[in-house]
Amino acid sequence: MSKRVFDVIVAGGGAAGFFTAINIAEAKPGVKVAILERGKEVLAKVRISGGGRCNVTHACFVPDDLVKFYPRGEKELRGPFNRFCSGDTIEWFSRRGVELKIEEDGRMFPVTDNSQTIIDCFTKAAAKAGVEVITGQSLQSINKTVQYWNINTQTETLSAAHLVMATGSNPKVWEMLRELGHTIVPPVPSLFTFNIKDSRIKNLMGVSAMAFVKVKGIKLEASGPLLITHWGMSGPGILRLSAWGARELAAKNYQFTLQVNWLNETDTDDCVEQLKQIKQEQAKKQVGKKSPFDFPNRLWESLVAASGISADMRWADVNAAQLQSLALQLTNAEFSVNGKSTFKEEFVTAGGVELKEVNFKTMESKIIPSLYFSGEILNIDAITGGFNFQNAWTGGFLAAEAIVGKI
Repeated sequence: MSKRVFDVIVAGGGAAGFFTAINIAEAKPGVKVAILERGKEVLAKVRISGGGRCNVTHACFVPDDLVKFYPRGEKELRGPFNRFCSGDTIEWFSRRGVELKIEEDGRMFPVTDNSQTIIDCFTKAAAKAGVEVITGQSLQSINKTVQYWNINTQTETLSAAHLVMATGSNPKVWEMLRELGHTIVPPVPSLFTFNIKDSRIKNLMGVSAMAFVKVKGIKLEASGPLLITHWGMSGPGILRLSAWGARELAAKNYQFTLQVNWLNETDTDDCVEQLKQIKQEQAKKQVGKKSPFDFPNRLWESLVAASGISADMRWADVNAAQLQSLALQLTNAEFSVNGKSTFKEEFVTAGGVELKEVNFKTMESKIIPSLYFSGEILNIDAITGGFNFQNAWTGGFLAAEAIVGKI
């Protein structure tokens, strides 16, 4: 079995791995850096992210605001974001000929709207800086001598003074790290949609509305656009709830009651008063005809029917009990959730290397010197919109900076 020696080996040919390797190699010309990727091609997750457009980062430039998008990692990322934040990401790509644009919701994409632009940027920058990319080779084992890391693949042993783990949510690698003394927080899905079978939403596929959602019985709530799908509910509001509640919802085996307030901040009592007002003002009009609130008519018709009010009933004929029932459907509609579905291809996991065991000034292990981490291998995850990528860029930059200082 052949043996090759490098200064740095980066395990993982994804976003975090490439960003780390490029920053090391560019800062220290002549240094020997290798990226080790188990798949046949590199940057596979970058290719499919953002629907094939790659949401590179998010237009949130204040570290104290940015950390609020991370259910796990909020406290730890504050310092790192003060050193490399979204603005630095924009500049990094701009210097390499990739311009980014901001969309209405704050997500940032390459102006080409094509993830291939980011892949080309990385592969060209890595080649130019002399990074060796080794594909189709997975880690079989890793061990450390006083000076070197020995990394065994299927066909060869690679040695390096510094090892960066950027393998994402890889159970096999987590197990290797556990054997080296690290604590691994068990993985659970973080971004997912809710499976709901309910007559109120059965024929409303594609309907979207701003809503406040909470899980009954526990302190877990979120607000944002809610999208009704053929399997239940999705959209940013639901995804936020799934991210912040990743562990609690896993413990419930994804069986729980979801409470939806279609009027956001309005409580049931206030809603009753509003409905009384509407009843007076629109006495002769049919209740089910048009939504008096700012959400789709199809949803309104469904909630009216669920309240025991016939579609052609006039407002004048609605009694107090029916008004109360309608107010509850609008402000506290309960839905039984029975299972989850993955959100597109952007599967994100909560879990990984315990954050207390990592120095967030350098991304180096506190347990094993010269071992560094970057990206989702750590117990850090975020909601969609480029935040997981920003964690990868920031961690990769800090790890690279620390390693360059030691070579």
